[in-house]
Amino acid sequence: MKSNRWFNLRNHVRPSLRIASASALFITAAAMAFIAVRPSSAVTQSAPTYNINTLAGKVASLRGTAGLQIRFSAFIEQEAEEEEGIPGPTAITPVHVLSSPLDGITILAPNVLVNRDTAAAPQNETAIAVDPNNPSRIVGGANDYVTRTWDCTVDGTPCSALGDGYSGTYYSNNGGSTWCCNSNPDSDYTPTTDPAQIGTLIPGVERLVGGQYDAGGDPSVAFDSQGHVFYAGLGFNRTSPPNTVAVNKGTFDGSGNLTWGPPTFINQTTSPSTLNDKEWIAVDSHSGSPFQDRIYVSWTRFIFQAGTGAYVQSPIFFVYSNDGGATFSTPKNISGSAHYSQGSRPVVGPDGTVYVFWNGSTRLASLNSTYMVKSTDGGDTWSPPLSVATMTNIPGVRSTAFRVNSYPAAAAAPNGDVYVTWNTEVDNTTPIYTGDPGCAYFIPGNHVSTCHSVAVYSKSTDSGQTWTDPAPVFAAGSRTADGYPVTQPTPDPDPNGCQAANGCDGSTFNAPSPTGPIEDVFPAATVAANGNVYLAAYRGTTVSPWQVCFSGPPAPVGRITCDFLGPYINNTRLDYVVRDLSGSTNPVNTQHINTRYGFGGGFFGDYTDIAAGSNNVFHAFWTDSNNVQTVVWWYGFEFVPTLIHQQDVVTGSGNF
Repeated sequence: MKSNRWFNLRNHVRPSLRIASASALFITAAAMAFIAVRPSSAVTQSAPTYNINTLAGKVASLRGTAGLQIRFSAFIEQEAEEEEGIPGPTAITPVHVLSSPLDGITILAPNVLVNRDTAAAPQNETAIAVDPNNPSRIVGGANDYVTRTWDCTVDGTPCSALGDGYSGTYYSNNGGSTWCCNSNPDSDYTPTTDPAQIGTLIPGVERLVGGQYDAGGDPSVAFDSQGHVFYAGLGFNRTSPPNTVAVNKGTFDGSGNLTWGPPTFINQTTSPSTLNDKEWIAVDSHSGSPFQDRIYVSWTRFIFQAGTGAYVQSPIFFVYSNDGGATFSTPKNISGSAHYSQGSRPVVGPDGTVYVFWNGSTRLASLNSTYMVKSTDGGDTWSPPLSVATMTNIPGVRSTAFRVNSYPAAAAAPNGDVYVTWNTEVDNTTPIYTGDPGCAYFIPGNHVSTCHSVAVYSKSTDSGQTWTDPAPVFAAGSRTADGYPVTQPTPDPDPNGCQAANGCDGSTFNAPSPTGPIEDVFPAATVAANGNVYLAAYRGTTVSPWQVCFSGPPAPVGRITCDFLGPYINNTRLDYVVRDLSGSTNPVNTQHINTRYGFGGGFFGDYTDIAAGSNNVFHAFWTDSNNVQTVVWWYGFEFVPTLIHQQDVVTGSGNF
């Protein structure tokens, strides 16, 4: 079937597969994807070996596993690709800084900028929780790269060369109108857990904040019934094996100031054969529950062969704590025969029942499912995995470059009903919401060029025994074109620059026709005290021209400056949309969101979040890019002060 003109198959598939080598490698993997077996039984032909001492080696092992739909979190994949450079003796003056006049330069009300840094550090991957006893008290979490922009030194080395993605948190005591706090390290810095210097960065995990790991993140936050807040995240090294899941307990004093305690490490390991990924935390904050204030954490344990480094499986593991996160139970595999799993989400019902949802498959499955298990005894024993629905993992949002996933989000209502939402790929004209092999990018003969990503949801009214058929969260629609036409640049007089053969031919660049369907990604769910169910996600509502960089220095410097500009391409911009299942559907962002800013457009976080307080007000929390700040220090490199767009985390609150 011939592809529509507005759709580029190569660009559509690449963000999910992220195969950076020659196209022949992609063709080989695709040709083998029809094998309906999992790694342990695949026929081996001079099997490759992988250096699983590094993140990059583990990522390569997963990507090299034929037919596997599971990937690491986008955060881990991005960290595996992080490049270091050797800073020069003088500040860098950018030649070109990529931007678009269609994008905002500051976050506009009623949206609120949550992160407090001012030096153009990126933040992404949002988690949010509201104190069940105080709807004005909110805590958010995000991957925070603020240490990559610190202007201090450690024994003469720029802090920004030593920093990385860290575990960031922020809090509000006035319902999200304002947020606290920024870091303020001494100019001659000694790694510390002192909040006067590190602000509300989580202490004791990463090196510059008194910990032992190079990097951390993948935030998740939850309150107990007593007003304590708990942060779960990862700690890991990029070029050596040590990694862990970590939980910190936060306490508010009488003045409303939040202080984080030291981390408790879960499944801490130095084995190259194990990597912990994609954790999430939940707390039973329900008054009268038999397990009130018990803390639950689930995550993915990736397992590799010690000799070859080949991927073996990725089950979901689970622990709980009865003592405020000081200690946790022995980790337990709860995924049964769904050995190839990722992206778990624990949820606690009002009666204390614990549900865990994830994306995964059994050994012979051709498509993944959204799975669920439940425990009625506080996490001691578990039901067998139940497939809520089969689904088709999404390959990407057309006309973008950022990594995507189909991980579920879930919430439990006060009456015990449970809701789960996820992404699946469907046909443009005859959508099948229970998995469509024809829209599976990894199955040969697919027609993915005429498919798109939608957010769907399912509901259970009998404690997870049965589920409604998946239904779309939002109405279908087509992208709106904005900013066309534009004139392509003319050939660069420098032969190293963009020439007519590269698209710089001075022609008119018009909007795609048709514009293509709206696609959804990174769904979230919450239920208010009054029972209103809010489902949210990014929606690719708008397509606009974007001028790319034709050539420039490698990352990290190349994320700031471009040597030669290239032609315009089509670029999908997002809205963050919230639906009340009992009423309205509305975007809550004030400006379209351009995912091309930060990390070369390849990483825009892995998820979004939404939470509701006892006053029935929801707080949506997402990554935005409509803010301009001045960068000076970046990954150890000094720039002349330069205004850039970057990724920030933003809230929008309300009720419909």
